[in-house]
Amino acid sequence: MPSPASSPLILEKQGSFFVGGRTIQSGMLSRHPAFEASGTFCVDQVYVRFQIPASTLRQPLILVHGCCMTGKTWETTPDGRMGWDEYFLRQGHPVYVVDQAWRGRSAADVTTVIGARAGQIAPGEMPAVFMNAQQGAWKSFRFGPDYPNVFPGLQFPVHAIDELWKQMVPDWSEELPAPNPTVPAILELAGMLRGAVVISHSQSGFYPFQAAAMSSSGIRGIISIEPGECPPADGDLAPYMDIPIQILWGDYVDQSPRWSPRLESCQQFVTALNAAGGHAENTLLPDIGILGNSHILMQDMNSLDIAEWISDWIERCV
Repeated sequence: MPSPASSPLILEKQGSFFVGGRTIQSGMLSRHPAFEASGTFCVDQVYVRFQIPASTLRQPLILVHGCCMTGKTWETTPDGRMGWDEYFLRQGHPVYVVDQAWRGRSAADVTTVIGARAGQIAPGEMPAVFMNAQQGAWKSFRFGPDYPNVFPGLQFPVHAIDELWKQMVPDWSEELPAPNPTVPAILELAGMLRGAVVISHSQSGFYPFQAAAMSSSGIRGIISIEPGECPPADGDLAPYMDIPIQILWGDYVDQSPRWSPRLESCQQFVTALNAAGGHAENTLLPDIGILGNSHILMQDMNSLDIAEWISDWIERCV
């Protein structure tokens, strides 16, 4: 494993901003007597935190988290080790970490909740917001076959599991239009950066493909980590022909009814794209000698080994 950084991290610039968003009007903004119920507000905007190294040598990276989490996914690990945001920054990449629309610091539209409390909206029309229970997350994140049993050789730091649970937030994705507003925001951000490699995860795994289908001009590469879905193998492959694509999977996938069919469909997409002249890989970490990884492999104890492998892939292929 690469040793922890011992030298100071020197930045040229850091900060934050929003991309996307739209202004809407509503009469259900508040039930609080100190705040007006009617007015306009912004929704669908996507929060971006960025850091640019003093020596910018490599491609900008956009990091997009998955279900029920925020950009914290890519930051310091639950057991206090270096996150991928810092690792890639130290490799010379400007790093842009987003909170998906309606998640984290990207505000949600709660007017239906306020309207239901006011009796103006039927309870059945309340938003389908949900939380990922710890017991269910244990299985879907592939820490073990069932809670609280652990797969042999698991790399996730289960001794720090409480710090992972603190990262979980309500997920409003069922209320969002298709495509998720995060998708055009990724495209807008990539355009602002004059091109970027998009690293996505799980729920957001499909988003860079959707963005590329809108316009591939700003998407220089896609690294999709255990995506919830891939483009169909018999669909329009033209948007992806000139984009280097890496689809990456951890361990125990064959033991998961949730993830094994998704792995198979992504392999079908990669096979079809390469047959058409594209440049895609579908990689299982155990096949390259990196063992024991969970679904959230960017937080596993060997996460920097994986980041180093990804860094090498970007250098070779993008």
